[in-house]
Amino acid sequence: MCKKFVYGVAVSDYNFIGREVETKRLMNNFRGGINTILMSPRRLGKTSLVMRVCEKLKSEDIITIYLDIFGCKSEYDFYNRLTSEVLKQTASKQSMWLEEAKEFLYRLTPKISFSPEPNSDFAISLGITPKTHTPEEVLEVVEKIAIKRGKRIVVCIDEFQQIGEMTDSKHVQARLRSVWQHQKYVSYCLFGSKHHLMSSIFLHRSMPFYQFGDLIILDKISTAEWVEYIVSHFADGNRAISPALAEEICSFTDNYSAYVQQLSWLVYTQKEEGETVDETDIKQATDDLLATNEVLFMQMVEPLSEYQLNFLRAITSGVTKDFGLAKIREKYQLGSYSNISRLQKALLERDLIEKRGTELAITDPVFAKWFQRKMVF
Repeated sequence: MCKKFVYGVAVSDYNFIGREVETKRLMNNFRGGINTILMSPRRLGKTSLVMRVCEKLKSEDIITIYLDIFGCKSEYDFYNRLTSEVLKQTASKQSMWLEEAKEFLYRLTPKISFSPEPNSDFAISLGITPKTHTPEEVLEVVEKIAIKRGKRIVVCIDEFQQIGEMTDSKHVQARLRSVWQHQKYVSYCLFGSKHHLMSSIFLHRSMPFYQFGDLIILDKISTAEWVEYIVSHFADGNRAISPALAEEICSFTDNYSAYVQQLSWLVYTQKEEGETVDETDIKQATDDLLATNEVLFMQMVEPLSEYQLNFLRAITSGVTKDFGLAKIREKYQLGSYSNISRLQKALLERDLIEKRGTELAITDPVFAKWFQRKMVF
């Protein structure tokens, strides 16, 4: 039985919506060995899109590898994660990964840990350190495996912005690119959830990964597509929602995929089979959505200074530019003119705000509504 609406995890099949153009473009890139950078604010479905393409390519002569490097804090954390996932996901048999690891990398001191959960995966620690292996030696492993298998490999790296937060990050990026750009049988799909950091890595001319591959900016799914999806999924559960109320769900969430799914689920659970959604249900569900995310939103604002909070208050009150004007600084208590650039930089780095042309906006639409309700006096 399919879940009617899914959020917080990657979605597939029944719960995957739209993205035909992006799916085709990614599949062509993967088949053609073209490196890809996928960018968007969080909650728009980057991971779901990549994993869908990987699933579609399973029947073809291409090996896709997915890894999430969010927990990697150092360069060699990344090398250990990358190598272990490549070996695990390309070994001809699960029991053969250690033998194959030793074939491609010498001087290993691997450790294996198993979860007590019966169906869970095992964790591998290869013991790769600066004393045992050079970066180049490690980064060549996937190319060697591709040549031995006689297949093209695509490595999909989620949360790639972690590379930008490592010590000596620019040199780390330079080492990665210097190896990856010469590989003939391996290509890379790089994406992450912190839009500001991803932009600093890939969009600045002075950075090593500038013009590394095909840049895809993932946009929001259209309201028309979402409305059709919501109405049909309610109908599949023998519940009814009008297109107008489905559109209200899209409007409240600004078409952000994860929030559309979550709010739709909150509305759906209020009704029994045979019932129809009304305005009261939408209002209750939007209140529930804000309450459900309140702990997360509180964690986002707790570290902020009063000036930073005031900057967000200005944006939620409709100010999107010209923050340095005396009347705006005085009205919203933003401090001196020179303070404006520091406030903007700090909030951009936290991904709380984003640039949209010449204007600034709060990145997360539901956080913006919560902030307006709770933090604007």
